[in-house]
Amino acid sequence: MSTLEGKVAVVTGAARGIGRSIAERLASDGADIVSIDLTDSAETCEVVRAFGRRALGVVADVSSPASVAAAAATVEKEIGAAHILINNAGLHPFATSFIDMDYDLWRRAMSVNLDSMFLMCKAFHAQLRGAGGGRIINMSSSVVNIAPLGGVHYIASKAGVLGLTRGLARELGPDNITVNAIAPSIVETPGVAEMGLSPEIVEAVVASQIVKSVMGPRDLTGVISFLCSEDAAYLTGQHIHIDGGIVLSD
Repeated sequence: MSTLEGKVAVVTGAARGIGRSIAERLASDGADIVSIDLTDSAETCEVVRAFGRRALGVVADVSSPASVAAAAATVEKEIGAAHILINNAGLHPFATSFIDMDYDLWRRAMSVNLDSMFLMCKAFHAQLRGAGGGRIINMSSSVVNIAPLGGVHYIASKAGVLGLTRGLARELGPDNITVNAIAPSIVETPGVAEMGLSPEIVEAVVASQIVKSVMGPRDLTGVISFLCSEDAAYLTGQHIHIDGGIVLSD
């Protein structure tokens, strides 16, 4: 039997990039997959079905309370209660100095990167609890520790993800729900490419890592697979750096 046979995994931002790779890996582990994204997830669903798993694509805005609530109801109706929630969707904003940053940009980063995770956890908690427990994995970032220039809004939002993760781990533990966060370095994805990072910036990040290569989405999925498994039943409230060693303490 596959390690996640009979489980339903909800992955936000799974229409492409890291989210699609997560969906593919969890499908290969035996899970049925729900992709929640602002855009159509047909290609991701096709990949999932190639593993013989059920797939559901839901178009929703994870920063909208009404949209998230509707998505959760659709998931339960169409594919069944979720056992796993991967809060992967996030905003990769262009570097902006604090002096030039306005409140709208600050709020956008908080809304997409942090508020969305609060909303998703609220909306899906009852499903995980009703299923006898489950896993929540939140996408943080190594910037929480590195604090690069021009990223006050992004750094603060991802630091908030860490606080949310640890608080939820404490409160949801009695429901047999573990909550962890992973913190990648720069990952080669369409979203990162659209940020327009110069080769010099990417080279500087890689030079700061112990592992001297740029990460790809598949460098994250093995750890996520483990966190979703029964082998990780006693692992909760943790901030796990998958970053080539750019951060050596937390």
